[in-house]
Amino acid sequence: MYQTDPPRPPQETMPTMYDLPSELVGESGLPDEFHCIQADLLSETCHSPNYSSSEILLASDLNLYYDPRHPLWYKRPDWYMVLGVPTANQQQELRLSYVIWQEGVAPFLVVELLSPGTEQEDLGQTLREANKPPTKWEVYERILRVPYYVVYDRYKNNFRAFKLNGAGYEEIPLPEQRFWLKELDLGLGLWPGTYQQTSGLWLRWYNSAGWIPTLKEQAQQARQRADKLAEYLRSQGIDPDTLT
Repeated sequence: MYQTDPPRPPQETMPTMYDLPSELVGESGLPDEFHCIQADLLSETCHSPNYSSSEILLASDLNLYYDPRHPLWYKRPDWYMVLGVPTANQQQELRLSYVIWQEGVAPFLVVELLSPGTEQEDLGQTLREANKPPTKWEVYERILRVPYYVVYDRYKNNFRAFKLNGAGYEEIPLPEQRFWLKELDLGLGLWPGTYQQTSGLWLRWYNSAGWIPTLKEQAQQARQRADKLAEYLRSQGIDPDTLT
């Protein structure tokens, strides 16, 4: 293929998400139950007042293609957030993968849920093998320059967060197992509770008023308010069932 003058932009010449594999390539295993439930809770409670739902992408186990020089190289974060990109409003427009040279915006936050087999790479404790793609830590810290990186080990209840500072990541102190992201006007913390009929410690978003409720919790709160109002009306001699 002959080069044009001026050269055509990558958006026109590089592979798109329709050209690149969206499934796990040469990797064993799929997300387990914990990964799925935890990702659901992160997405369900992530409501930033600074961004509308149409301009914030929340992705779980979606291939992230990051290097136009090696277009088949990708990582598959357990959960990540991208700010300022349009979300799909039609089923046919849902992303098959997230392709950096097409989207033009790197993730703002990446969350990795540690397992014994991935812990060393997720924490940047493994060296890159010759002629192999870079590790997750290298991709997030040095190539994509992701501002925030979070890891959670449910086996040890160990929650750690890192912020990009200059050349690399700097760990954020978490004295109360939570930290505030001023860019989102939201915080991320470790919450003890039950979600999807499963009790444990979960990563969850909170705001200045407290933990952001799930849809089920919102419905429960609405029923409680309705019951209190009905009780008050009965105390005033009014039958709420007769009101329209």
